[in-house]
Amino acid sequence: MNLPNLPPAETIALFLDFDGTLVEIAEHPDAVKLDIATKTALAILASRLGNAVAIITGREIEVIDRMIAPLQLPVAGIHGLQRRNSSDDFPSARNTTADFVDILKARLAPLVEREAGLILEVKACSVALHYRARPELQQICLEACEDAIADLTDIELKRGKMVLEAKPDTANKGTAILDYMSEPPFLGRTPWFAGDDVTDEDAFDVVNRLGGVSIKVGPGETVATHSAESTAGFLNWLIEGADNLRLEGKV
Repeated sequence: MNLPNLPPAETIALFLDFDGTLVEIAEHPDAVKLDIATKTALAILASRLGNAVAIITGREIEVIDRMIAPLQLPVAGIHGLQRRNSSDDFPSARNTTADFVDILKARLAPLVEREAGLILEVKACSVALHYRARPELQQICLEACEDAIADLTDIELKRGKMVLEAKPDTANKGTAILDYMSEPPFLGRTPWFAGDDVTDEDAFDVVNRLGGVSIKVGPGETVATHSAESTAGFLNWLIEGADNLRLEGKV
């Protein structure tokens, strides 16, 4: 574990990945559950940091809202293609046409129907192919996704933990953090970001360039400046940090 203590609440803007960071990764995307202690810590952090807390995720915003309810936070969904700010507005126009979604769904459906255990997750403006239950099919899934997007312009393939996701190349988690940092209540604060996957590297790079603190959760090569050995270890640190800020607020 290589994690510093949280600084004074008024100086920090906190950005958090969801799967693998705030919740353990599950066999099926719908099987994850946010622990009550983690939800309480998020509520404390949002209060003490003046609402300068946001979730930066590959999931859709409405999915995160359901999982953290009744708490509501700023959320950047689908790797920055969706973004809701602290005023409950959707200011970004990075979401390009989603016509390609139906095309990819049709092209990848035969593989998913043929191979049990594969999951095709269709989002508003991306398509994700999960192969966690069939890791031996990684190369087949990769080739199928690459072939599926080969003739499509401005579409990139993101590789994650046992998942491949095709999305417009107009945004990523790093651009989402830059957008948040240009507006209140994040403006003028030092960014901290924690994530666990290769899709978080764009955000780590941005945070590093802004002089912030980047935290890689779990193993793997990374440009992050700090690390936590596991999701459980990171959550223990986060909950303890929230509790310390709560106690400071009572002084």
